[in-house]
Amino acid sequence: MLESGKIDGKQFTVLVFMFTTGSSFILAPSMLASEAKQDAWLAAILGVVVGVLLAWLYHSLGNLYSDMTLVEYSEKILGKWIGKVISFLFFTFSFLLAALVLRNMGDFITTQFMPETPIKSIHILFLLIVLMGTRLGLETLARSAELFFPWFIVLFLLLVIFISPQIELEKMQPILEEGINPVLRSSFLIIGFPFLELVLFLMIFPYVNRPKEAGKALLMGTWMGGVILIVLTALTILVIGADQTTRNLYPSYYLAQKINIGDFLQRIEAIVAIVWFISIFYKLTICFFVSTLSLAQILNLKEYRMLVFPLGMILIVLSLVSSPNIVYLASVVLYVWPSYALTFGLFIPLLLLGIAAVRRYV
Repeated sequence: MLESGKIDGKQFTVLVFMFTTGSSFILAPSMLASEAKQDAWLAAILGVVVGVLLAWLYHSLGNLYSDMTLVEYSEKILGKWIGKVISFLFFTFSFLLAALVLRNMGDFITTQFMPETPIKSIHILFLLIVLMGTRLGLETLARSAELFFPWFIVLFLLLVIFISPQIELEKMQPILEEGINPVLRSSFLIIGFPFLELVLFLMIFPYVNRPKEAGKALLMGTWMGGVILIVLTALTILVIGADQTTRNLYPSYYLAQKINIGDFLQRIEAIVAIVWFISIFYKLTICFFVSTLSLAQILNLKEYRMLVFPLGMILIVLSLVSSPNIVYLASVVLYVWPSYALTFGLFIPLLLLGIAAVRRYV
């Protein structure tokens, strides 16, 4: 195996949790409210339920070949050449996702904190840490995530507690004013971003030291991350309303700006920024790690780390080329990405699982 490190079930759960919250922590409320308006919280619940079902699908496929990655058993199930084609397409999916996540992070920093700083500089600085994390390996990455996890939870709970006095239940009404269709359309957005992307963890399954724990850990991490997104979406609607949530590209950040306890505790939006930086670092690093590992296995290399810096340089260029501006990125996330992710997150796993089942029982 190209990666010698091993992680336990708890660490795998934390990685899945960080990945699930990732960029969605900032973007999900706005995405959901764009269609469902005040029913965005219902769309979030529906999306999380489907996300858990998808995690169960990956759990079923991963358990069939618990000692192999998706790239390895794609060749075993589909044959060498078709398997390599599918694996290469999977690599392009994970690498493009890494580019979009990096661009998303750069846009947030340049619009909210450093408008005069070139986005390329932000990308290079952040990506250097990601490259370091990838080179240090999965075990080091998982242990660091385990250390940051309690801080994530504590800061998120502080956000919930501080903003709770401003909750207005009437902002959630009327429920289902325009029927169920807007809720279904919005739930499809959150299914594509982030739950269909969890297919990337099929590349990490064999590195869990107890394979039977991997599937349960994936389900638990998906569920925990989903609950965070549901609570965050509901809070955003209840405090700033559906219209403001739709207009703001980063409504979670705007939500934190509304905190005011006794005219003393104000403008502590750094809470949201820190929580988001923690989670998006792990999402980006996992995407990049999966990209390098999958390409190394496709090329039958003995070491994946030699690809880290070349792919890192390509990623910086791709992050700028794939999304020329923030409006374009928002349009891609809303209208293109969910359907694109459906191919890799649902159809390919179902194809592999179906053929594997036929071969096993026929």
